[in-house]
Amino acid sequence: MDRHYARQNLPPLPQVIIEPMVRAALHEDFGNGGDITADLLVPASQTATLYFHSRDEGVIAGMQAAQLTYKLVDEAVSFEVVRANGSLARRGDLIAQVSGPVRSLLMAERVALNFLGRMSGIATLTDQFVRAAGEGRARIAATRKTTPGLRALEKRAVLCGGGYTHRQSLSDAIMIKDNHIALAGGIETALATIKANADHMSHVSIEVDRLEQFEKVLPLLPNVILLDNMSLDDMKRAVGLAAGRVTLEASGGVNLDSVADIAATGVDVISVGALTHSAKNFDIGLDAER
Repeated sequence: MDRHYARQNLPPLPQVIIEPMVRAALHEDFGNGGDITADLLVPASQTATLYFHSRDEGVIAGMQAAQLTYKLVDEAVSFEVVRANGSLARRGDLIAQVSGPVRSLLMAERVALNFLGRMSGIATLTDQFVRAAGEGRARIAATRKTTPGLRALEKRAVLCGGGYTHRQSLSDAIMIKDNHIALAGGIETALATIKANADHMSHVSIEVDRLEQFEKVLPLLPNVILLDNMSLDDMKRAVGLAAGRVTLEASGGVNLDSVADIAATGVDVISVGALTHSAKNFDIGLDAER
């Protein structure tokens, strides 16, 4: 981890966006009675400080959700961030600490750890892809293959890892995929219909999986042409034919072993569903000792 591609100092997400996610997680964890174990074992007056430690090596994300978890459980809890979103952490590093009523510290523990572990895992995998792609022009982007209900946080974790978010939702941009093409009566008809009827502010992307399709679409100059599961040779040919007139995005089956070769073809964007659907949980513990 000698180079730091990850992003720090991103502005926080508006609380109105993430609060429903955190509240839903707390409702799920509290059930009908809250933490009956802590209520039975810990006096209401007892206070303490607990410490979040990294047990993995990678990029931290999800800190805002963890903070909000404690705030919603108990305003009396103090949450101090040591490693902010986008920071590198190594095994054993202190990344945050919480102080306050012990019952509240324990009630919020699992939800806060779940957010930190999930989002840091995504940020870390994104960082690995960005590094593997090298220092060329290609951006690493996420997709909409996110955990239902957690997209805003998972997309922010991708940003923390040095990637880009792609579309946030179906209404962000027009993206004509294979099923659209088949049901619209062909690739040229689909793109012509969109260009004739779409709002002037709409960004248009179209997916192709063969070079002959690419050659039909290129003269119509959509904003983006997505090269789906194309061979490296065909990607290189597409880059040459496009000559910078449209943004070219490579997608399909991208992994850490193949991403450098894909980037070397000259494409502008490489979208990777694995960033959010296959990220390993980042191990973080909450300990009584610093």
